[in-house]
Amino acid sequence: MAKNKTTETQSSVTEFINAVENETKRNDSFELVKIMQEATGSEPKIWGANIIGFGSYHYTYDSGHEGDAPLLAFSPRKDAISLYLNSTFENKEELLLKFGKHKAGKGCIYIKKLADIDLETFKKMLSESIKEIKKLYPTN
Repeated sequence: MAKNKTTETQSSVTEFINAVENETKRNDSFELVKIMQEATGSEPKIWGANIIGFGSYHYTYDSGHEGDAPLLAFSPRKDAISLYLNSTFENKEELLLKFGKHKAGKGCIYIKKLADIDLETFKKMLSESIKEIKKLYPTN
């Protein structure tokens, strides 16, 4: 079975964020660290080359593929900040309507900056995502 590419590393989160060129994205990244750390109670870690993750859980798919993933994560990419939440959490569609300016993919939500979103709705989404992961993978 292939090894997962996105695993927890020992890289410095602060150094990674300080290397983000866009000042707004850099400042938003530090704020996202605070928000996600509060939501999970976990310290931030770099996963792979450019994802900042919080906490972790072990998953096993029906196919037999298994691995570890962060409970919550984000990545300050060039075009947008990618927010990694569970894709099926409760009330997702209703919360996205209140969330603010974003684009949504299957496993990611993309924002340009924190000023574009409602932070209280975002915090509710984080809480719901964590609950769903703990329901799907109860040993974590």
